[in-house]
Amino acid sequence: MAMSLCTTSVGLIFTILLSSTPFVPRAEAAPRAFFVFGDSLVDSGNNNYLATTARADAPPYGIDHPSHRATGRFSNGYNIPDLISQRIGSEPTLPYLSPELNGQKLLVGANFASAGIGILNDTGIQFVNIIRAPMQLDYFEQYQQRVSALIGAQKTRQLVNNALVLVTLGGNDFVNNYYLVPLSARSRQYSLQDYVPFIISEYRKLLLRLYDLGARRVLVTGTGPLGCVPAELAQHSRNGECAPELQRAASLFNPQLDDMLIGLNKELGGHVFVGVNTRKMHNDFMTNPGAYGFVTSKIACCGQGPYNGIGLCTPLSNVCPNRDAYAFWDAFHPSEKASRLIVDQIMKGTTEYMKPMNLSTILALDSNQL
Repeated sequence: MAMSLCTTSVGLIFTILLSSTPFVPRAEAAPRAFFVFGDSLVDSGNNNYLATTARADAPPYGIDHPSHRATGRFSNGYNIPDLISQRIGSEPTLPYLSPELNGQKLLVGANFASAGIGILNDTGIQFVNIIRAPMQLDYFEQYQQRVSALIGAQKTRQLVNNALVLVTLGGNDFVNNYYLVPLSARSRQYSLQDYVPFIISEYRKLLLRLYDLGARRVLVTGTGPLGCVPAELAQHSRNGECAPELQRAASLFNPQLDDMLIGLNKELGGHVFVGVNTRKMHNDFMTNPGAYGFVTSKIACCGQGPYNGIGLCTPLSNVCPNRDAYAFWDAFHPSEKASRLIVDQIMKGTTEYMKPMNLSTILALDSNQL
């Protein structure tokens, strides 16, 4: 989630083409690009360059990162895009706003994610200067123009068509919009049962634009158990029980997202969009933390107040000595160890976790078509 920033879910996308969808062969020497869109669950530092409070550029963020500094990731170390890059043998994608993203580094891909955003443009308005979803896609279009100047239009199209894409959106549309304050504008406009189809329809438009911009292997994450993160437990729980309204929101959103992705794939004539059941991935280690080496899945490693779920993770916060023992790093975001468990399921999970197939299968299919 995003500080409320993005829901533990981890909310984005790998494009997959089967024989029913034209596949563009890659030149052997060409790198396989990786593109990331979404919120704080996948932001690798774009907000460092923006005037916003939705930032993770101060200690103790990054305490376990190889650089031992706060990089802008909402994690004690690596985040989900970093770990996916490692598993596919790629360099980490740089934030699109980073001045280091130029020349040959552009061919690795780019991370366009921005903490605090949602599917809707009015989500996260309290964070002011963040890269909202349509602007992330505008930047993706700009990125392609920059790469075309480097390698030509045809090779750029091939690079984008053959890339992996991750998209994580949705959690903030509940946490930082519908349920942000009592009687929020959106909750007065829509019942929850009507709000969910509305944001799903808006999400569909974003994914179609991503497809129009050339994405052909896209992994889309659902929301995690929104009501069970430390921030929500601190506000709503007396005995560790999850917040029921946010849990209901996730239970409505995720199945409708699955149905929307299935419909898009039928319309486009291939398995372009792959659904990632991040709610089940989280539930596995949250309901039985000891089986995964965690001492708790309710208390954040970094924070203050009940469940360490009040306010931000700052240099003055409580910080646990062993981050691997905690499922949550801060009030909203998974620890690096929890993110590794999620990426394990992305790589090799069954159809309970990955529909219609996992990333290892995607990579094998693609390699057979080269």
